[in-house]
Amino acid sequence: MPKITYVDSSGTERTVEGKNGMTVMETAIKHNVPGIDADCGGACACATCHVYVDPAFSDKVGKPSAMEQSMLDFAENVKETSRLSCQIKIREDLDGLKVTTPESQH
Repeated sequence: MPKITYVDSSGTERTVEGKNGMTVMETAIKHNVPGIDADCGGACACATCHVYVDPAFSDKVGKPSAMEQSMLDFAENVKETSRLSCQIKIREDLDGLKVTTPESQH
């Protein structure tokens, strides 16, 4: 199973095993990772699962869809590597993925 590392704004890392097909957000909720609230339940209708993707994984994760980009417009502190974790599906080639939650989500 792919391992995903969640880093909070203070630098605390939590590495958990993800299941292929689940999203990075669903995995965070399952493992009680702080900073990812997922108020909309993964429907891409809020930005409470905003994360910064480690640049080493940017190409593998890909760019946000138009709908996701619209939601990111409402998020605070958006960066080039910003994504909504509800829109990132876990798969084998994402083993080792590291995402950081913005300070505003703590």
